[in-house]
Amino acid sequence: MIEVIGVSFKKNSKIYYFSPKSLKIKKGINIIVETERGLQFGCVELSNFEIDESKLTTTLNEVVRIASKKDYEKHLKNIEDAKKALKKCKDLVQKYNLNMFIMDANYTFDRSQLLFTFLSDSRVDFRKLAKELANLYKTRIELRQVGVRDKAKEVGGYGSCGRELCCSKFLYDFDSVSINMAKNQNIALNPTKINGVCGRLLCCLKYEDECYKECSKGLPKIGKKIDTVEGEGKVVSVDILNRKYKVELKEGALVEVGLNESN
Repeated sequence: MIEVIGVSFKKNSKIYYFSPKSLKIKKGINIIVETERGLQFGCVELSNFEIDESKLTTTLNEVVRIASKKDYEKHLKNIEDAKKALKKCKDLVQKYNLNMFIMDANYTFDRSQLLFTFLSDSRVDFRKLAKELANLYKTRIELRQVGVRDKAKEVGGYGSCGRELCCSKFLYDFDSVSINMAKNQNIALNPTKINGVCGRLLCCLKYEDECYKECSKGLPKIGKKIDTVEGEGKVVSVDILNRKYKVELKEGALVEVGLNESN
């Protein structure tokens, strides 16, 4: 076991693990950490806890220091400068007539890198754009292509359930979602029913899947012939969460059966 803290670099973004060294750091404290991109200003989302070292997928970097007032002011300055760089980059995209939508710009805390994220339906040759940005800002430039799910997380909104989008509210990572997860819930495979505002399969299908798998254990499939106390019939619908199903008898009558009521 190894002691770590969980740190995020943007609101509702992915949580990364860092070694607190000998520090005891509470949730909500701003810190400076060393990353592969350089020094970063982050916020502690998970205070000191122990984790199995085998679960770490990357090298565990250390906390450099607790952020000072001066660090925080520099962080705010970086945000303002990144906004200006974002506007300039969008202007250059129009200048070079590139098929890309620039979503965001971020400086590392030490300004050793300026990262732009963009959305595009195809590969983009942005070499001229990167060269001009490097000449303007005198730092290493990275342009990273992201997907429509990332755009939905950034923009936000409300889903068909009427609640704020999960991706912009509490989901830190995008897990792969398969069509089988929709089938496990007996949802009609209609794009308007199973796709989110991003046009991809609903994220909730993934984190609800385990519950539906557990509740569906022992339930018959639609179309299966079943013997009930009122006679033989065919399963025509299944209520997974309530663990019930409806059987159509030979004479056409419908019988609702709880899982523990079947023969």
